[in-house]
Amino acid sequence: MAEYIKAREPNLGFGNMRMPMKDGVVDTETIFKMVDAYMAAGFNYYDTGYIYKGSEEMLKLALVERYPRESFMITTKLSMADCPTPEDMPKIFDISRERLGVDYIDTYFLHGLTKPTIEKAYKFGAFDFLRGLRDKGLAKHIGFSFHGTPEQLDELLTNEPDMELVQLQINYLDWDDEKVQARRLYEIARAHGKPISVMEPCKGGWLSGDESEAAQVLLPANPDVSVASWAFRFVAGLEGIYVILSGMGNVEQVEDNVKTFLNFKPLTEEERKLTLEVVDRIHAVPRIPCTQCSYCTRGCPKKLPIPLYMRHYNNLITYKVPDSSRHLYHMMIKPETMAANCVGCKTCETLCPQHIEITKYIQEVKRLLED
Repeated sequence: MAEYIKAREPNLGFGNMRMPMKDGVVDTETIFKMVDAYMAAGFNYYDTGYIYKGSEEMLKLALVERYPRESFMITTKLSMADCPTPEDMPKIFDISRERLGVDYIDTYFLHGLTKPTIEKAYKFGAFDFLRGLRDKGLAKHIGFSFHGTPEQLDELLTNEPDMELVQLQINYLDWDDEKVQARRLYEIARAHGKPISVMEPCKGGWLSGDESEAAQVLLPANPDVSVASWAFRFVAGLEGIYVILSGMGNVEQVEDNVKTFLNFKPLTEEERKLTLEVVDRIHAVPRIPCTQCSYCTRGCPKKLPIPLYMRHYNNLITYKVPDSSRHLYHMMIKPETMAANCVGCKTCETLCPQHIEITKYIQEVKRLLED
């Protein structure tokens, strides 16, 4: 088993699932500036994935072709849900390397493992495939990102003790959430001695932004720091965290996050109490905890815009303006992709990182916004 490299503490990672857009296309000028600001601050960990449309190619342009290879680390991922046969695994790996323009990957993950994709990974021999890449030096380190249950994580790490890094969704909103169970997942990873890469520290924007419930509580307590900084400080205060990923969208967010990490101070006990107040406020409104990742759409036989359904539902529940909500919904959703077209196969639910009962909510969208 290879020993995972020690990161700076705390370590800010550059997440590349969501890229900044301008006039409907990727804003390359902004991405170049973001990469430069991030690198200039002394950080160098980039996270992407085979299924992140355009992300690997953009990192090649903004990073690989502009900086020495030894000056940065790249993690990319193999999605078992998007891998038709065992023979496709090396093909997908080579496509990622070609897109990125690199000879080797610093860390190669199996992507977003849940019960069905864990079973598929064993059927395809995916863990042995990862070990083979590491033995050949094509991947320096191996691991997986995970969205299953604590019991599944414990079994997986018991069976695959040489997986070096585990990526988990951890934030103060999900810490004691009954579905995500972030605390239990964290405790199991630590019990197995695994360093942790943290995804969604701001819960897809739920714990950042001046218009959020978090802002209503946290900005009055300290108007001199960003709302997002509280979320990063919560996670960075935990032991065993290797890197915390941030899906930054502009240079200002890079600069703010860099400031938080370079001047890091763990949350005080009083500040932790305020984050609990944020959790209570968010839970007081029965919205769908969708982060707009769009994983659910990948297996939908009808190609339905499920994240848009979730967004319109949440707007209706939050702002309580049914007429305007229905009008906006019918403007944005085409008749052939409305919620009534759902066949109830629940494939989307097997892919959802947030464990949302998507089919149930699609029926609610149909009832409230279509019928």
